Amino acid sequence: MIEITGVAQRQAWLDGVLPPVEQVRPGLWSIPVPIPLNPLRYVLAYAFELPDGVALVDVGWNTEEAWAALSRGLIATGHSVDDVRAILVTHIHPDHYGLAGRVRERSGAWIGMHELEARALRRRYVAVDALIAQGVRWMLECGAAPDEADQLAGSSRDILPWVRLAEPDRLLADGQRELLPGWQLRAVWTPGHTPGHLCFYEEATKVFLAGDHVLPRISPSVSKHPEQISDPLGAFLGTFDALAALDTDEVLPAHEYRFRTLGDRLAALREHHEDRLSELLDLVVDQPSSSTWQLAERLTWSRPWSEIRSYIRRAAVGETLAHLVLLADRGLVLNVGGPTHQWRPTPSAQAAGATTAATGTRTSPGSSQR
Repeated sequence: MIEITGVAQRQAWLDGVLPPVEQVRPGLWSIPVPIPLNPLRYVLAYAFELPDGVALVDVGWNTEEAWAALSRGLIATGHSVDDVRAILVTHIHPDHYGLAGRVRERSGAWIGMHELEARALRRRYVAVDALIAQGVRWMLECGAAPDEADQLAGSSRDILPWVRLAEPDRLLADGQRELLPGWQLRAVWTPGHTPGHLCFYEEATKVFLAGDHVLPRISPSVSKHPEQISDPLGAFLGTFDALAALDTDEVLPAHEYRFRTLGDRLAALREHHEDRLSELLDLVVDQPSSSTWQLAERLTWSRPWSEIRSYIRRAAVGETLAHLVLLADRGLVLNVGGPTHQWRPTPSAQAAGATTAATGTRTSPGSSQR
């Protein structure tokens, strides 16, 4: 079980308000930046004091409200946007990357991210028509109706106003050290949520900046879609042993609130996904030749399927597919192909009946933490 250390952050979360700017270690600050029209409500940017200014890990959406909140937060730390010398991007989703270009234009800061995130920038934020066309084909393969495939794929265009495109000045590699003067900060490649997602471990203070990879209350979205790696959920779970071995005193996530006991949270996330794999395998065994869409409709979510809309529905289908891909990698299901992909259990899965993908024992259906 985790220990909540961001008490004020958690109370603000419960109250539905923005948490305060907080000094979480000497020279290290947490700055909340609001997210428009999103149940997560805010992203937590982190500011590291430098000899000649400040470095940020993530920056928020490109909105005037976010810009004002980031500016006020930096002032509360004794700095300003003009003092930003570096922007380390965990991943290129708008709530983490959207303001990076504007901050660099103002301050001259360098921007760093993983190579796989850099490769995706123009595909995601410039060549959007091609991305949407690819998304339509993907949604049709998953079993979406044509009108809904168009609508869900087209939601990629909705986020464009919230991002100021900025190519990185530096590419950050897994294990890279000496990122910031005065800090023992190390980049940790953690694929899953996105292909090039980075976390950052500060060895002197033993804090782990988790981005969206590990959150205290919900399971991060790990979705299989055209921009993803071949097995995102397998890659996501594959990071857990190395992360659990880190000597971590506190986890600083990008959303919600700070906490301790990283190993316990990773164990809970692994259990959640194994339950999810089991529930999905049950459905494939009971209803072979179902499409990804049909399976997503039948899974247990945090709300009825009819209430899941827009990009959240698209993510739900992608999360279902990510679990199916991992089940296929474990030899438990087969994709029989066709214009609409259909999923069947392998003979070994049929013989065993409804099983837990990890242990082979029967389990009751789990529910998504999203």
